[in-house]
Formats: sequence, structure tokens, C-alpha cells
Amino acid sequence: MSSTVPATAEPYTRTQYCRWPCQCPRSPPRCALGVSLVTDGCDCCKTCARQRGESCTEADTCDFHRGLYCDYSGDRPRYEIGVCAQIVGVGCVLNGVRYKNGETFQPNCKYNCTCINGAVGCVPMCTNSRPPLVWCPNPKLIKMAGKCCEQWVCDDSRKIRKTSPRHISSAAYEGEDEAWQKNCIVHTSPWSPCSKTCGLGISTRISNDNEQCRLLKESRLCNMRPCEVDITQHIKPGKKCLAVYRANEPMNYTISGCVSKIPYRPKYCGVCTDNRCCTPYKSKTIEVRFQCPDGTEFSWKIMWINACFCNLNCRNPNDIFADLAHYYDYSEIAN
Repeated sequence: MSSTVPATAEPYTRTQYCRWPCQCPRSPPRCALGVSLVTDGCDCCKTCARQRGESCTEADTCDFHRGLYCDYSGDRPRYEIGVCAQIVGVGCVLNGVRYKNGETFQPNCKYNCTCINGAVGCVPMCTNSRPPLVWCPNPKLIKMAGKCCEQWVCDDSRKIRKTSPRHISSAAYEGEDEAWQKNCIVHTSPWSPCSKTCGLGISTRISNDNEQCRLLKESRLCNMRPCEVDITQHIKPGKKCLAVYRANEPMNYTISGCVSKIPYRPKYCGVCTDNRCCTPYKSKTIEVRFQCPDGTEFSWKIMWINACFCNLNCRNPNDIFADLAHYYDYSEIAN
């Protein structure tokens, strides 16, 4: 009499996606526009990150710069092959349209934007055109038939304004090559206009110039002009504008009762009595150390104005596209 031996299930063998030692190609792959070049999940080779809806494994990682992660929930019980999904985060609202966290969109043909946890970072698509290399009294953007991006021309029909900035180096208009940092295309947007026209305000920008190559929102304090000073009293007789105002005595910055450790004598943008407004065209960012009454200390980035320009381009400080489109997009503005 023969005995029946019950059939046993074959043991499950997990697929090995990583192989060591690493065997990488001599040169990294070229990724499509907007796709990050990252180190694979095996910590071996550079690879193009998987995008939303694409399959992923322990080796093929999702694009974390776009807030993606590998969702293995649909591959039970193996949990080997997943799908790149969006990490739940704060969305963005722009011009009445709501966008999801990590979503890339074009509000128009001139800008490519990304929603990063409540902040909108935009890259201008029209980057090949520059104003004339010498200072042009009346640069104009001309709409070209069938093209999205306008072209610069110099209108010589009007006289040069005396308030035009002088001694602008032609190097400010040279082609701006994208910086590379550890296989990451570094992009830093210009600082936004100050949130207040007088007194202490906030200016922001989007940058991925960090070790993680992640788009982050940076902030700095700004003070376009003091609210308590009537700058019109300092305009010279016969003039309508004062481009730059500077107090006679140095002062200390103050934030919530904490005072800067050393005094400063900053420059401010002036005012006009006609329809023009004065805005910075050359500035930098300094770091100021503050000391509080309880003895604690902290640092804040503050906008330091070097020069201002009185012009007719008076814009809304909350317009995030203003600095991207403005013709004096000098390299100094982004420092």
C-alpha cells in the first residue's frame, strides 16, 4: 500500500534587482528635460529617475525632487514592483487654478512652473533674448508672428532719460550657463519684489542649490525705504526724483525686540513726485547676526541695496512673474 505525500509549495525567492560589485556605464545617461539624474537604489550608478505612474523597484528609484515615492501596495504579497506616486503635500493656487504638490505646469507658453509644497517655482522659457549690450535708452519687446517669445529691439526715437543706470558692465548680458553640482542642474530664481513698499518686508525665491538638489523656498528680509522718513524733502530743487536715499547716522536692525550686534548704514530706494517709481536694479544678500534680551542669538538674511533706478515700470509686489520678465535681469539681482 503506497502512502500519499502531500505536495509542498515551492519557497518564494525574492528577485534580486541589485548586483554587486557595481557595473556602471562609463558616462551617465542623458535624461529628458525635467527628469532628475539620481543615484539608483543600489547606491551604484547614475540613472534617470522614474516619473509619476512609471514602475519602480529597489533599484529603479522615483524622482524625489518631484515629491515622488515608490508605492508597493499593489504588488502584495511580494512588494517588489511598485508604481511612482505623489507624496501627499500642500498644493498651490495660481491665478485661481489649483495644482497638486509636485505637479509641473505651464500657466502660459513663457514659463514652466512646479508646485513644491505650497510654493510655486517658475523657470522662464524665453531665455535666448537679451537687451542690447550697451545701455539702450528705450528697449522694447516686439511680438513676433507665430512665436511665443518676444524679441528685443532698441527704440532710438526718444531721448535718453537722465535717470538711466550708467556704467552697466556688458558682462551682465553674457549667456548664463546652467551650473552643475554633483550631477544636479542648479537653478535659483530671482528674488521676488519686497512684500512692502516701506518698512521691513519679506522677499522669497526658489532654489535647489543644496546637497539634496531639492527645490526649496528661501526668504530674506528687505526694507525698500523707511516709512517714518519723508524722502521727498531730500529731493533737490528742480528735480522730480531721488533714486537713492541714505540716512546720515548708522542704525541697528530690530526684529521682535532682538537687535543686530553691529550697526549698519544701508541705502534705500528713493521716491518720485511724478508717475515713476524707484526700484533696486543692483543688490546683494548679507547675513546679519541678532542678539535678544535673553542672551540668545540668531542670524537672518537681509537684502542690501547697492543702487536703484527710477522708472515707469511700477509693478505689483505680489506678481511672481515680474522679475522673470523684466529686461534688467542682471546677475546682481540674484546674488
